[in-house]
Amino acid sequence: MNEVRAITIFVRAAALGSLRKAAVDQGISPQAASHAVMQLEKELGVRLFHRTTRKLTLTEEGQGLLNSVTPALAILASALDDARRSKEEIAGPLRVNAPKAFSRTVLWPACMEFAELHPNVQLDVQFDDHFTDLVNDRADVGFRGGSPPSGGTIARKLLPIQLIVCASPAYLQRHGTPRSIEELDRHRCTAYRRANTGKQAPWEFLIGDEIVYRDIAASLCTNDTDAETDAVLAGLGIGQLGSFSATPHLRSGRLVPLLTQHVTQREAIYVYYRHRTEQPLRVRTFIDFMVARLAGNPQFCFEPAELHALR
Repeated sequence: MNEVRAITIFVRAAALGSLRKAAVDQGISPQAASHAVMQLEKELGVRLFHRTTRKLTLTEEGQGLLNSVTPALAILASALDDARRSKEEIAGPLRVNAPKAFSRTVLWPACMEFAELHPNVQLDVQFDDHFTDLVNDRADVGFRGGSPPSGGTIARKLLPIQLIVCASPAYLQRHGTPRSIEELDRHRCTAYRRANTGKQAPWEFLIGDEIVYRDIAASLCTNDTDAETDAVLAGLGIGQLGSFSATPHLRSGRLVPLLTQHVTQREAIYVYYRHRTEQPLRVRTFIDFMVARLAGNPQFCFEPAELHALR
């Protein structure tokens, strides 16, 4: 940085024909300007100026240096201006990572709305059910379902994940309604296979004050929560679905809630990111937009009173 500063002073002195004028231009003392140029000459081992009491002219080496550094300084100044504008303009690349699990129903509609509002942002959204490290994956913002991520990031809770056993009216009409957890063994059930482990996720139930996990035999298993929801809607089995997928269908009557006294609400959907002071305006604006659209949005979860009424 000292060399860049000295070169800048040298270029201004050459343009203005005076170290004193260059000092005023750069907001430093004449002595500091003179010292910077002398140190640069010492570093390079050549004289850059012919100095007299009245006149400052470039040596041949000084003219050569001026010709070489002027384009580079212009590029540097432009790059610095671009960096400063990133704090003032909602524009530029924005990389987002999120799980497939709730992308179609929750995140993607909001991402498309943001893209329409801010056409100068180049939004790059990668859907991957494996956990994302923002630094290693060079992402600006991440989303996660489960527990909040740790390790140098800030996490904000957006939505609770309520796990609700449900079925279509057509399925219940054909096969009857289970009245207990044990009766699920006599029914066709769906299951979700976790991407990070490849294992079928157990169903979980609130029994009293304790969460109990059960391995439910599945007649249909998939690693896509939207596909599982489609299967339950089609009457292919009973499923334990996340509220982000099930809530609209339960409210419309396309799905029927079952065993509602056992609904759990252990995990949540989070947005996570690095410290806000490090972020350009486009990143801060995206985070604030997603929080405003999704945090506690009743479209994707039941309010406590509404959940209690289901029981």
